Formats: sequence, structure tokens, C-alpha cells
Amino acid sequence: MYAFTYEAPTSTADAAAQAAAGARPIAGGQSLLPSLRLRLADPGQLVDLGRIPELAGIRKEGDHIVIGAMTRHQQVADSAEVRAAIPALADLADHIGDRQVRARGTLGGSLANNDPAACYPSAALALGATIVTNQREIAADDFFVGMYTTALEEGELITAVRFPVPRKASYQKFRQGASRFALVGVFVAQTNGGVRVAVTGAASSVFRQSALEAALNQSFTVASAAAVKVDASDLGSDIHASPVYRAQLISVLTQRAVKEITSSP
Repeated sequence: MYAFTYEAPTSTADAAAQAAAGARPIAGGQSLLPSLRLRLADPGQLVDLGRIPELAGIRKEGDHIVIGAMTRHQQVADSAEVRAAIPALADLADHIGDRQVRARGTLGGSLANNDPAACYPSAALALGATIVTNQREIAADDFFVGMYTTALEEGELITAVRFPVPRKASYQKFRQGASRFALVGVFVAQTNGGVRVAVTGAASSVFRQSALEAALNQSFTVASAAAVKVDASDLGSDIHASPVYRAQLISVLTQRAVKEITSSP
């Protein structure tokens, strides 16, 4: 691990100023700390966001659930507001990693990191969430740019995420056994604007599956999802799965999500 200085501000403004000056923000540290230990990152200065009260918390605002960026995964999973309004989001959070990861990892950290196999990006994209920063608001459709890359500028910090409450939703994950990351994860949401299907773990970044969306907007049935041949040409390949295997998982997990949604009251 390289030497670095450590700051722990108590306001978003102070943290943003330090980040703009070159400090590296740290939220739950679930990705950054392993990188530091392996000397894959040399930030020079860390600014810890964990002591900023306004960055944490969950509240309902009209037909939205607003979650602070520093809210831990387990807090999302246990939230009565989230469970009542978007149970699929609470279930997603309850199956991230293990207890230690859920106790430390944060919503904002996960979205800002944009790991190709992270779960939260699929929820944000499928639900049409808005990522609120200290400078602006960014639609989820515009936020995820590529592998470990987002629309955030230098010194820009996520402060909260605003999730529209869907009519119904389901998240289905086929997890990689050791890491518990999504080998493939599919989030299906019936929103006021139509059906949205977001896929994580299958490519270099989370993405919407347009063919499945088109089919399910015509007929929201398991058979309709099953009839779509998922294109494997842009999907990832590694020691765990081929592109063809991931394409099959996208189809199967979408069918499971549709079945869960249509079976629920």
C-alpha cells in the first residue's frame, strides 16, 4: 500500500472541495481498499465521506424513494419504506456480497464505481432513477458510460439517488459463487413509461436490453420473453461464462422476473 493522507470532512461542500483539489473520495471502500492493498491505486489523499450526515438516509417523496449516497446496502435492505414501495430494490440490496460487504458498502459508492457486475446499476437503469450530485441531476440513462466509467466529473460527488416507484419490479441474479457478484443480473420494471429491462454482469457496463423491452411492452408474458433471441455479439467472455451462455442467462432470468411479477398480487 502506498502512503496517503486521510481527511474526514463533515460537510458535502468540504468533501467536494477536497475532491476537486485532487483527493480521492472513499465511501464504503469495498473496491478502493482492495486496490490500495494491491498497489493498484495510489491516490495520495483520501477524503472519507462516512462522517457527512446529510449523505445518508432514506425517505419517500411523493412517488419517489430518495436514498442518500452513503446509505449502506443493509440499510436499504432493511428499510420499511423501500420494502413497501420497491421490494425488488430491497431484495437486491439484501443479496449483495456477504454481511460484511452489506454492512459497509454504499449505494453511491457502487454507482460511482460502476463495476460491470455490480447489482445497483441495473436497478437505477431499469427504474429510470435520477442520480443527484453536489452539482446537478443526471438521468440513469446518461450516467453509466462504460467499464468503471460514469458521467461524473472531477470533484463531483453523488449525494442521493431518486428512484421512481414502479408499478411492479423484479431483480433476478445468477451469482458468481466466490465473489457473489452477478455473473448476470436482470432487473425488470413496469414503469409508467413502459417496461424497462436492465442487465448487469454480461458486458463491460450495465445496459438496457431493447429487444426484451420491445417484446414485453407488446405482451408482458413469460412466453413473450422466451421468444426473444438475445444477441450475444456484444456480451463478455471470461473464465466463468461465454457470451452465448450469458445470453441464455439473460433470457432465463428475464423470464423468471416476468413470472415473479405476474404471479405477485
